[in-house]
Amino acid sequence: MTQRFKVHLALGIVSLIYGATFTIAKIAMPLYIQPNAFILIRVFVASVCIFLFHRYYVKGKIQDKKDLLPLLVSALFGVAANMLLFFKGLAITTPINASVLMLNTPVFVLIFAGIMLKEKFTLAKVAGILIAAFGALFLIGGTRFTFDSSTALGDFYVTCNAIIYAFYLVYAKRLMVKYHPLTVTLYSFFFGFFMVLPFGLNQFMEIDFLHIPAVIWLCIAFITLGSTFLTYVLNAFALKNASSALVGTYIYLQPVFAAIIAILAGKDELSRQKIISMFIVFAGVYIAAYRKKAEGVGQRVGG
Repeated sequence: MTQRFKVHLALGIVSLIYGATFTIAKIAMPLYIQPNAFILIRVFVASVCIFLFHRYYVKGKIQDKKDLLPLLVSALFGVAANMLLFFKGLAITTPINASVLMLNTPVFVLIFAGIMLKEKFTLAKVAGILIAAFGALFLIGGTRFTFDSSTALGDFYVTCNAIIYAFYLVYAKRLMVKYHPLTVTLYSFFFGFFMVLPFGLNQFMEIDFLHIPAVIWLCIAFITLGSTFLTYVLNAFALKNASSALVGTYIYLQPVFAAIIAILAGKDELSRQKIISMFIVFAGVYIAAYRKKAEGVGQRVGG
């Protein structure tokens, strides 16, 4: 299995998990768990899992104390602000609105990467992102999402999250190259836990754990272990070995996987529009990730 294939596999799994997160999180939130309490649980459980995994398989340390400040910034943007804004927004707006607004992320990744990392704005990257964006919007359907006063605040939070997450994908790139990806993720979550603690503690104390149904516990397990621990580990691996733009572009696959999951679960029906839009998204991601063989196999994927 080549490194290139591993990167695309990791990003594909992340998109699949995130594609299901929009709906699964709404099942438990805010009826059983308030957004900030959910974030506190996410970060705590993921931190423990990452610590155990890191201790037995990596054992890396931050050698340069000057990198502690960048790690604090990564924790702020990649863990605390990112999660708090997304879940707060998702609790107010609809899953469809949230999925549409998150499509802004790759665009901002491309902008930040060009400014901070001097990544080139190649025709393939720009064309691929635009094609994938069109396919994702076509898949979601223009008549199925509405931005009005009832969801305005939630839409604003999700939009801010999209920008913040884009910044994190670019900012953390240098740390991922210098240290093991899991080491960076561990420190980010460690600092991030103390950042979200003041926001989620009161809501956490209000949770009625004794009367939470089994299906809600499954939702919590999926969000904490899948949407948090596994996705951050896989994203960290991808960021070390691929360009930030490629990692961001895979966000366009999230509504595709969300649609597939809904169809398999009998919640939606397969239509010509869905088939066409899925092919458009896959084509856009492929174009954005394409590299000529002449450029060398050993170079970064999609960069």
